[in-house]
Amino acid sequence: MEPHYLNIQNLKVTVFQAYLFWENIEKNLQNITLRLSGGVREKTDLIVLPEMFNTGFSMRTELAEEMDGKTMQWIKKTAANYDCVVTGSLMIKENGHCYNRMVWVKPDGTYAYYDKHHLFGLGDEDKYFSAGKEPVVVELKGWKIRLAICYDLRFPVWLRNKKDAYDILLLVASWPDKRSSHWRTLIHARAIENQSYVIGVNRVGHDGNQVYHSGHSMCIDPQGNTVYYKPEDEDLYTFSINYAELEKVRRQFPFLKDADDFEVN
Repeated sequence: MEPHYLNIQNLKVTVFQAYLFWENIEKNLQNITLRLSGGVREKTDLIVLPEMFNTGFSMRTELAEEMDGKTMQWIKKTAANYDCVVTGSLMIKENGHCYNRMVWVKPDGTYAYYDKHHLFGLGDEDKYFSAGKEPVVVELKGWKIRLAICYDLRFPVWLRNKKDAYDILLLVASWPDKRSSHWRTLIHARAIENQSYVIGVNRVGHDGNQVYHSGHSMCIDPQGNTVYYKPEDEDLYTFSINYAELEKVRRQFPFLKDADDFEVN
């Protein structure tokens, strides 16, 4: 019998390192629609947008929408149009709480979601949002994908790949330029220590608080090698990653089996 990984296809991923218009949902959705229509020239499996892609990293929770709101309707339409999964995070209000929620929307309109677990206290996110409690792994074409948002990157225990739970760590962010060296270092570390691909999609430009974001979106393979990397400019790019290469690394260097066993409380 063939090893199972030989039946898992390459995954084609489209990332959009976007300039975001501050607290302007309409303008952001228009800009993303325009850029996708001009820039997605081949069939892709996944489109990844940054953290709070429709507003920027704002604490104005009155901009939060419900799960049947305008932005979710736009995501569902986009996923159907491109026949692929669309993901990114936005403010969602639900049961009296507000969440920084990363949605994972399939072409048929069904979805999964992850609520940001580590809220960025330095930016008062913990004062306005409720933290998610559960890690979330989704599947696409046989690939297991762990969802994460920005500040989560700093917490390796939360993101630890126990028992090959995931093949890709997918991170959406609004990570400021003044700590971009941390971003670059931590993404490489997460890829190497978890023997997984790590895809980090950041935004560019100044936000409404005059915080500058320089992008540095990237895909790093399980060996720490760069598949994709883009600093500074708005960028829409499609790349492919290979499952057999991932399996080869884990087979040749079976480090994960020696990892400490623990639970996150």
